Amino acid sequence: MTLLHNISDDAINDNLHKRWKNGDIYTYIGHVLISVNPFRDLGIYARQILESYKGKNLLEVTPHVYAIAESAYHHMKSYKENQCIIISGESGAGKTEAAKRIMEYIAAVSEGKSTAIQEIKDMVLATNPLLESFGCAKTLRNTNSSRHGKYLEIQFNINDEPVGAVITNYLLEKNRVVRQIENERNFHIFYQLTKAASPEYREMYGLQGPESFLYTSRSNCLNVEGIDDLADFDATMRAMTVIGLNKGEQDKIFKMLAIILWLGNVVFNENKEGHAVIRDNNVVDFVAYLMKLESKELVRVLTSRLMETQHGGKRGSVYEVPLNISQAMAVRDALSKSIYERLFEWIVSRLNVSLQARDKVTCMIGVLDIYGFEIFENNSFEQLCINYVNEKLQQIFIELTLKTEQEDYIRERIQWTPIKFFDNKVVCDLIEAKRPPGIFATLNDACATVHADPEAADNSFIRRLGLLQDNPYFESRGNQFLVRHYAGDVLYDVFEITEKNKDSLLRDLLELVSSSKDDFISKTLFHEHFDRDSKKRPPTAGDKIIISCNSLVNKLMMCHPSYIRTIKPNDHRDPTEYDTKEVLHQIKYLGLCENIRIRRAGFAYRTTLDKFVERFYLICPMTSYAGEYTWKKDVRSACIEILKYNHIDSNDWQMGTSKVFIKRPETIFALENLRDKYWNDMATRIQRAWRAYVRYKTQCAIKIQRCWRKNKYKIGYIQLRDYSQQLLGGRKERRRFSLIRQRLFYGDYLDVQNATGIGFAIRHAIDIKGDEQILFSMKGFELVPRAMRSSKPSPRIFVLTNKNFHVLVSTSYGRSVQLIDEKVISLFSIQSVSVSTMRDDWIIFHLDSASDGDTIISCVFKTELITRLIQTTQGRVALQILPKIQYKNKKGKIVAMSFVRDESVLRNDYYKSHVVHVPSGEAPKSGKGIKNNSRKNTSILPNNNYGADNSHNEGVNVSTAPPSHIANLTTNQTTSIQNVEPKPPLLPPRTGPHPQLYQAIYPFSPQQHGEIGFEQDDVLEILEKDVQGWWLARVNGREGWAPSNYLREFLPPKPAGISSDIQAKRYAPQPPLPGNKESLQPKQAYTLTQGFNASNQSQPLRQVNKCAASDILQVQDNAAATIPESSPIMSLAKAVNIKII
Repeated sequence: MTLLHNISDDAINDNLHKRWKNGDIYTYIGHVLISVNPFRDLGIYARQILESYKGKNLLEVTPHVYAIAESAYHHMKSYKENQCIIISGESGAGKTEAAKRIMEYIAAVSEGKSTAIQEIKDMVLATNPLLESFGCAKTLRNTNSSRHGKYLEIQFNINDEPVGAVITNYLLEKNRVVRQIENERNFHIFYQLTKAASPEYREMYGLQGPESFLYTSRSNCLNVEGIDDLADFDATMRAMTVIGLNKGEQDKIFKMLAIILWLGNVVFNENKEGHAVIRDNNVVDFVAYLMKLESKELVRVLTSRLMETQHGGKRGSVYEVPLNISQAMAVRDALSKSIYERLFEWIVSRLNVSLQARDKVTCMIGVLDIYGFEIFENNSFEQLCINYVNEKLQQIFIELTLKTEQEDYIRERIQWTPIKFFDNKVVCDLIEAKRPPGIFATLNDACATVHADPEAADNSFIRRLGLLQDNPYFESRGNQFLVRHYAGDVLYDVFEITEKNKDSLLRDLLELVSSSKDDFISKTLFHEHFDRDSKKRPPTAGDKIIISCNSLVNKLMMCHPSYIRTIKPNDHRDPTEYDTKEVLHQIKYLGLCENIRIRRAGFAYRTTLDKFVERFYLICPMTSYAGEYTWKKDVRSACIEILKYNHIDSNDWQMGTSKVFIKRPETIFALENLRDKYWNDMATRIQRAWRAYVRYKTQCAIKIQRCWRKNKYKIGYIQLRDYSQQLLGGRKERRRFSLIRQRLFYGDYLDVQNATGIGFAIRHAIDIKGDEQILFSMKGFELVPRAMRSSKPSPRIFVLTNKNFHVLVSTSYGRSVQLIDEKVISLFSIQSVSVSTMRDDWIIFHLDSASDGDTIISCVFKTELITRLIQTTQGRVALQILPKIQYKNKKGKIVAMSFVRDESVLRNDYYKSHVVHVPSGEAPKSGKGIKNNSRKNTSILPNNNYGADNSHNEGVNVSTAPPSHIANLTTNQTTSIQNVEPKPPLLPPRTGPHPQLYQAIYPFSPQQHGEIGFEQDDVLEILEKDVQGWWLARVNGREGWAPSNYLREFLPPKPAGISSDIQAKRYAPQPPLPGNKESLQPKQAYTLTQGFNASNQSQPLRQVNKCAASDILQVQDNAAATIPESSPIMSLAKAVNIKII
């Protein structure tokens, strides 16, 4: 409304009227929200509407109470300042509803998803229905009028999460408990309880309908349109549960309410002496039962009063003075009001216990909901207190928005045209001042001087009011007095005003309730200690309201305020009636016209120079770099630089002595948007860098996972291999190739466990028990004694289980091969194993009382075999590494096996007559730390011919693909690795350098994986011959196992055009050159992939005059054993496309 052309009360009223008719009940005067009660549901508080106000400033969205809540929450988060939202207006203007919506919004948008934070949010929202039931009532102007003041402080931690709350109660209208005017009601909770109480409560507390109790039926208003007492009672019970009130505490609350209701039903008659007597003693007996009192004592206190005389300051005689009916009713009502007031205060304190902060509090948002200015036909002490509080709130508004603003302009030397306004401080002083005495001070004096007779005290007060006649805002009119409030003139009645101001129970009542056997009454509600000898005057109701009101003002003055000014369009709650006279009156006393003038002439935003720079230095490159403050000059020049850089018009801001003033709110919103944009840009950069990091991290993780998936099954084998190195302890020489590669200990290389290939025959040859597992299987040699001759290594198959060590031998019967389990050695009979310190493959099993003596074997994978044996026996079998090993032969004699270093042995070792000839190996510790550079898809299989050119050793390449039965091996299975048997490689390499050609006699179709099929007359290249009748062959680029009885040796026909001597050269080895040691090296075999004519070739090529494709050549190379690139043979291969086999 600051944009109105004509600033007057009528123009404001017309604007509000048009908005109200269109359903636009909210508007702004600067940052002050103006709300007109529509008295109907407009559907403007839906969840999607609430969400639309998140993170928006006041001018981005339409005016709404949610916008004020968002502004306060944003200001608290941004500046870490306490906030307060002051809601003011007449009773029925919508203050309570606005407070509920603010708390609903803050709970919805505040940070924090933890259980504790959500619990606090639920509790804060649950305070609304609970305090409405106990603190609100139906009046002539409002069906849900707040009859108490409430200031709710929502507390936040450093992360802007709600962690607690504090509720402060102000000025409960306790007189409503015992007295209501026609067509008004008592507090809601009495009607809810009497209508919806459970059968348990009805039986325990004698509860009936509201028509059965005088305190709820006297005003003839039991039901209200738009209020469902049954549903509201359920909401109250749920709120009690959310808050944390247990069943026992709920029972105590409802018991106190029942006591109040039954006290109201205590009716008095007048006896012959004019004294009050109880009409129905059964009612008093039931009240005494509920309060756990003696019924006689309760009757005495209700119908009589103890009077004490004093002489010279000393206690005198005590008399019991009977009461008349009016006095007895006043005592009864005083007890009822005191019980309800103390019960309400206990409920508020109990709420504060449940809402206690869960974390350190850094900021808070306060919401003030207090009943508004009241002007009735008969106004008494309650209206004086209510209107005094509203005067104080109006004073805060004037101080913070009008007076302080103009004083700030003068102090900061800002160009400014002063605006006249009414300062209501004079009215506040009239009510609360002590020197000269105000109305409350005068009232206290009357109560202190004439305290025995209420009527005499009232007359004394009237006389003392004459001292206030000189005040222009006060006027005395006999038994009434008039105060000119900011909201209008109010005429107050003096009748019983002094008695209401005393606000203290009779000593008889205090002594009575203190004697109750109910601890909740005597120790919780009435816990104060009564001292008869104390001469100190207890504080009056006026004193209490002044203290609590000033405390509230001090709290509000320390917060950044937000204002909601509520307006009531009519007194009849009619959604179609707009009372222009009533609205104009509210516009005038709310000072909306003056507020608009000051807002249009003033500045919408002001803050200190350092805070402005701290807030906005980021949006200017001269004052910041990469988020750091870089300005070297003073903050004043920094403010100017920020404003100029962002092109803020000089007419929209002024610099004060210590503050910067910005005229339009759009300007500050623009600066805030620039600041948000800066952070968004920085956040985008951070996100970009973070995404790049996450992408890099993900790629690394993928590589690690790929490597892990590829190698995870090897972990157990690697651990077993490392354990083997610990066993050897660097005491045995290593093979040469073990320095290049460290193979994995797969164990079951012949796949006996799965019974595939040769493993099928082995498994059926040995007797495997149900609980017996294959740990190791391998081909090798056993030292077999011969009669009258020295022992000889003989081919054998070794199988190690978790119980026995099997030695199998193959025998042939005609064209078939049969495996026999020749020797079964129990692991318990093995005392120790011995190996030499050299690089040989011999193992001696020292057996316990074996008839055949110790077992001596040669196994290429000796280290793995020993490791699995020791692991299976849990270290019982000892390992000996000796240069010379003694063992028992078949006759039980001790025989020594010697190991001799012999460099003439090219590979492996050579046994003859108890002596093993071994070539030199690598140092025992030279292979540690060598990477596992194994090549993929290579196979292993030992040579069948002992002592031949065997290239398989500890470092030979092994297939890196896991067998099927160990594919899921993990690190958790390493302790039981000995129970896992791998599947053997399918294609072991050939054992000799000389290719052999065989022709198929019959066609063959493969039956199992690893076998190779062929047709009749196909020529196969034999890579390896196995004693069991299966040969490893290659045909048409494919390799596999072929049955030997299907093949015969192939002699190729003589090619046309080639002389017989050339033919002989192809298959006959070249004679060694005399005097050349290298000529003793084996010859190399090559296959021609195309024809070749050697005419006009160099000397090395003249030996091969003419070749055809696929011819097999044996070429003598005089170079080293490994052919270098410069070799003539390599030149030949490159020249004629020779494929090296």
